[in-house]
Parts: sequence; C-alpha cells; structure tokens
Amino acid sequence: MPLDAADALLVGVDFGTLSGRAVVVRAADGAELGSAVFEYPHAVLTETLPGHDVRLGVDWALQVPNDYVEVLRHAVPEAVERAGVDPARVVGIATDFTACTMVPTLADGTPLSELPEFADRPHAYVKLWRHHAAQPQADRINELAARRQEPWLARYGGMISSEWEFAKALQVLEEDPEVYARIERWVEAADWIVWQLTGSYVRNACSAGYKGILQDGRYPDPEFLAELNPAFADFVKTRLEQPIGQLGAAAGRLTEQAAGWTGLPAGIAVAVGNVDAHVTAAAGNALAPGQMVAIMGTSTCHVMNGDELRTVPGMCGVVDGGIVSGSWGYEAGQSGVGDIFAHFVRTHVPAEYRHAAEAEGVSVHEYLTRLAARQRVGEHGLIALDWHSGNRSVLVDHELSGVLVGETLATRPEDIYRALIEATAFGTRTIIETFTAAGVPVSELFVVGGLVKNELLMQIYSDVTRLPLSLITSEQGPALGSAIHAAVAAGLYPDVRTAAAAMGRVERAVYTPDPDAAARYDELFEEYRRLHDYFGRGGNGVMRRLRAIQRRAVTSR
Repeated sequence: MPLDAADALLVGVDFGTLSGRAVVVRAADGAELGSAVFEYPHAVLTETLPGHDVRLGVDWALQVPNDYVEVLRHAVPEAVERAGVDPARVVGIATDFTACTMVPTLADGTPLSELPEFADRPHAYVKLWRHHAAQPQADRINELAARRQEPWLARYGGMISSEWEFAKALQVLEEDPEVYARIERWVEAADWIVWQLTGSYVRNACSAGYKGILQDGRYPDPEFLAELNPAFADFVKTRLEQPIGQLGAAAGRLTEQAAGWTGLPAGIAVAVGNVDAHVTAAAGNALAPGQMVAIMGTSTCHVMNGDELRTVPGMCGVVDGGIVSGSWGYEAGQSGVGDIFAHFVRTHVPAEYRHAAEAEGVSVHEYLTRLAARQRVGEHGLIALDWHSGNRSVLVDHELSGVLVGETLATRPEDIYRALIEATAFGTRTIIETFTAAGVPVSELFVVGGLVKNELLMQIYSDVTRLPLSLITSEQGPALGSAIHAAVAAGLYPDVRTAAAAMGRVERAVYTPDPDAAARYDELFEEYRRLHDYFGRGGNGVMRRLRAIQRRAVTSR
C-alpha cells in the first residue's frame, strides 16, 4: 500500500435479506471503525404488494428496490458518523448483495415496479433470492439441458436452480407477458445498486457466472432458449447481455447524486458488484484451496477455491475467477438455516417458554439453546431434514420440504430445536462429503454470520463435520469483504489476495471436534442420509405431490 494512503478509509455495504449494513474500514489493517444497519421498510413481500390487495402465490418472495437506496441514504452516513472520521478520507466504496436477486428495469435502470401502470403487478417487483416459484421453469431448463447435453450444465452440478436468472425470467414471460415485454434490462441487484452509485451499468463476473450461466464467455444459445419458449429466444441479447466487470475492478466513480445520499466524496472509486457469500472469503483471508467458507444467517452459502476444475454433483456452480482471480471458485448452499430456527420459535414454542426466557432476560433462541446444550448426542431421539425452504445443495430442488422423525408425546421444544440445528449441520456435512468425493477436499471450515454467536451450534457443526471451525471475527463479514474489494478498486492494493492478507480478520480453530460426540453423530448422520436419499432422490415423491395439491388449493380460492 502506498505510504501516502496510510490513512485511507473504505466503505463496504452488505445488502442482506432483511437489511443493509455499512462498515467503515481502515485500509492499512482492516480495522472496523464504525458500522450501521438499516432495516428494509418493506422487508420481504410474501403475501401482498404494498398498497395493493394483490395476493402473491406460494413460494413468492419479492422486494421493493427503493429500500436498497434507503440503505445508502441512512446506513452509510451513520456508519461514518459512528466512526468519528472525516468522510474526505474515504477513497472507495464497494457493495455486495444476496443472489440471485433480480430487478426488472427499463434501459435507464428504472425498476418496473416504480412505473404507475405496473405498481400492482407482482412480476414487476424485485424477485428475491428465495423466490422459489419458478421451480417448474427450472425443471424444464434442466430437462432440456440434459437432453441436449449442454456442456455448461456440468458446471452447475447437473442442475439449474429456480433461484437463478433464467428460471425467474422465464416465469415472468410465461405468467405476465406484458411485464416481460417492458423489461429492457434484467439486472442482478448487485449490479443495480452499483448502477445507482455510478450512473453506469456493469455486470459483475461473479453473478454472471454463478447465477447467469455465463461459462467460457458464452450464455446458453438462442436455439436452446427458443426450445423452452419461442419468445425467450432473444432473452440474452435483448435483456441480459452486458459488459462484464472483474471482481476488485472499478465499475466507475461515485456520482454527485450518490455522494449526496451517502455523504461520501464524489468521484471516489466504486468497485464492481459482488455476491455476499463470495466476497466474504476475502474477509477471513480464506482464499486457499481446502478452506471452505460458510456464511451462516437466514440461509448458508458455502464457497471455496480450487486449483483445478472439477464437476461436483449438486453444487451451485464453479466459475473461473468467481471468488478470486487465478482460482476456480466453487459454490454450494443451504436454502434455510437461521430461517428454520426462527420459524420454529415463531410457530411452535409455547407461551411458558417465552415467559421463562423473558424472566431470565434472554431471547427464546438463547433459552432453547441453554436447554438443548444439557443433552447428550442422540438423547432427544429425533432426526430432521433441513428442507423447510427447499434444498439448494446437493439436490437442487425447492419442491422439497422439512421432515421430523421420532416425535412422541414426551418430545419437548428444546429437543426439536436441537434436532433442527443438527439437521442443518448434517446438510453442511453432505455438501462437504460431496465436494471431497468429487476431488475438491475440504480441510477447514471458516464461519461467519449471526449464527456464530451460538456456541452450541458451532460445536455441533465441528463435531458433525469432524473439522476445525475458524471464525471470521468481523461483525459484518460480507461488508468487510466488500471494503477489501474497494481497496483494490481504489488502487491501494494490487489484487484481492494481497488486500485480504492485510485486511482480513480471522481466529483459527476456535472449535475442534469432540471425538466421542463426533462418533455418535456419525451414527445419526447415517439416518439423516437414508432420509435424505429416500425423500430427495426418488424414493418417495410425496413432497412434490403435496406442493401440487397446495398450489391447486391456493389458486382455486
């Protein structure tokens, strides 16, 4: 880093599922000087549109794009104020986003939901990553790609997710052709927010590769798209294709308007957009092969680098330079983790437990964790499948749903809570074993996110996976990762690896496996695996049949 930049500061902004988080970071060593969080006013739309009595269907999840701009207006200035620094010292800003979160826009970036004529049309709104209503379209994409032996399919573990760009766009076309006809740009939210900061649209290499089926410089060809739907043939050319920006590069400079929102100097570097999970690897300097990063929150995303290209069944994707230049970046994930625990607490915990937690001055989650921690492995007699929000890896099927086996009249809330924690750990082990069997071995698990505060959960993950757990110590891991990329975009470091070595923050092997607990979990994992394969690999299609019955019931009312 140049000596005259020793006092330089960066801002990283992480756009999550429910809120945006900004952090002010010192370029010299990655020290976090101030941070702020802004909750999205509209949160996630799952039932109706704001201001309209328009009912949403099963598995819908939408957002309002202006909520993202409000993060820039509120969280960034507040983070700078809390840092107690002169904003003139900030030389770069970078952002990361959930993915695949899609914004349908006009050519100038105006979201269609902001047009009066489309304010009551669900398909005009942002489709959040966990919008899973495009599963029928994803199924057709997968079936056609397999039949045509499309070479790109193996790069995604053999299946495309309903969360991704093509499935969601095809759903718009087939369910609301009028909205689809007005779409001039189909934009990842990660790129849309950078567009608002710089005034220019640059498509980031990470989203394009993992979520947009861009491999070896090519998207799926028009013939393939036409076979899905003739009106879809020109989708890439007319709505998707855009110059690609590499990770750590500058997408442009902060405009006067964006400077007014953020309170930062106009003209500073704005980094190319990125995905929240992938950018976090830099925050822990976890960029070497064998180091898998698990970003644990409402869901979990697993990312890691490898020296060689391998085909991993059920992975979300492998992209050359998808995490850092010079390595193959691998991605997998679990669609529900923290969301599962929150759903259980919200819907299944009786009042006496809530009163007890309040009396002890702790949250219901903390109270249940304390009770669950008193148990020995297997004491509750339960096994669960962590598919309450579908399965992202390795089955890539969002028609799947949660299962609990072993419940009796003696089963207590803390028993189920622990079983759900264990189920998510078994899901991570399934991913790790699949990667290892495919020639991408995992030697260390780096963890970041809100769930790292739960010591029981962390120890269970270490025991179940038989791996040491290292903690990325930043309170805002993705935002720190973004700030590291901002430092590169601003020219303070030559590349992301160098910046991560200086600015990354991690404590190694904080949790290590307990041999006795690990042995007991091996036995439980075999039961999980049997259930996993029975319900997820064709042994019993009851979950898909139930979803079909549910959809018919909802649409007939």
